[in-house]
Amino acid sequence: MTRDELIKRIKETAYLEGDFVLRSGKRSKYYLDKYLFETCPDILKALGEEFAKHITEDVTLIAGAELGGVALAAATAMETGKNWVIIRNAKKGYGTDKMIEGVLKPNDTVLFVEDIATTGGQVLEAAKVIAEAGATVKKIVCVIDRKQGAGENITQAGYKFESLLTKDDLGIKDKE
Repeated sequence: MTRDELIKRIKETAYLEGDFVLRSGKRSKYYLDKYLFETCPDILKALGEEFAKHITEDVTLIAGAELGGVALAAATAMETGKNWVIIRNAKKGYGTDKMIEGVLKPNDTVLFVEDIATTGGQVLEAAKVIAEAGATVKKIVCVIDRKQGAGENITQAGYKFESLLTKDDLGIKDKE
């Protein structure tokens, strides 16, 4: 799938207009429903291919945060053959009661894949979990940057940040 086809597919599949409250607490006149595009095999495959382009020789592992980052990390792992982990939002309180599902070693260098970045709050919390486990987050790459501070916040926290697309690529104008 070409970049233009990917943009078209994501917008036609996941772009909604209305009055929405985002995870950041901000209100928005549009919403990009990540689950609508992440559950389409053609889009998910294309995203795995795009994320794979961000793998460098030193990256040993891929990570994604529950829930939206799980399918993206899996698609990237299938494209690259690299293992991946899930970073939980909170411990389950039963079973193994872990914040990290899968095998993360202290010397791992991690590519963190994310769905939609607004302020970067969730991904920064997840990156902290990875760092506390002794691994290094090489780069954080999201599918769509809403351009509402995520890039600045993530960079200011000391991480490299890139996005596959921005709201501008999707032709979205702020109506907030």
